[in-house]
Amino acid sequence: MKQIKRWVAGFLMSLAILLSGPLFMAACGSLQSAESWRTADRSSAGIAPAPEDTPEAVVQVYGARAWSWRGYFSLHTWIATKEAGADHYYVHEVIGWRQNVVHSHRSLPDRAWYGQPPQLIADIRGDEAQAAITNIHKAIAAYPYPTEYEAWPGPNSNTFVAWVIREVPELDVALPNHAIGKDYLGNGVVAEVPGGAGYQLSLWGYFGLLAGVREGLEVNVLGLSLGVNPLALGIKLPGIGELALRDTNPMPPNDS
Repeated sequence: MKQIKRWVAGFLMSLAILLSGPLFMAACGSLQSAESWRTADRSSAGIAPAPEDTPEAVVQVYGARAWSWRGYFSLHTWIATKEAGADHYYVHEVIGWRQNVVHSHRSLPDRAWYGQPPQLIADIRGDEAQAAITNIHKAIAAYPYPTEYEAWPGPNSNTFVAWVIREVPELDVALPNHAIGKDYLGNGVVAEVPGGAGYQLSLWGYFGLLAGVREGLEVNVLGLSLGVNPLALGIKLPGIGELALRDTNPMPPNDS
């Protein structure tokens, strides 16, 4: 009986730790800034360089809090690309309410995600970005879940972005720990981390371990991740994300 009580107490304590981040986000105020997604802000945040002023190729990875209460737990991530000499961007993302969930379309790269401001996760320019764009298109065409979507534990928008990053050598990008779905490996168990140097183990996105140079150490329980990032001098909390003194993702020299 004592052993059962200890097990139950340990389970409840672990659950409380995992939910503390999302509960903190909820206590800080509502993330839903509009009564309807139809009227929510979708304007540019002014982060991406203007194409007419930027002849070089650009690849950027963005994330923004998910719509409504889901934003207390997770992000929606996407990839924006602009080829050298182009006067526009393309946005590549997964949208769950479509039959073919993968959506590559001409759009503003840094639009708010239905009321939530975007966060720039990585920014690659020049020849490296141009080479990445070619490989991004190949990775999108090979994405294994083009008609499948599950908000939790995946495959979802974060699964898609993590897949593309793993498949593109030029994109060594660590996704935020609260991008639920990034650790979904389908029927696979072990894979390289998106950041390029390290490996992760994942059981269908529900449980897993991750160790990478850019990502640090993460433990995934029921899709919620916590850990530490020694290189970034930071800690990772479920729902809140990474609190760090350094950014380990690629950025142009003038934005570092």
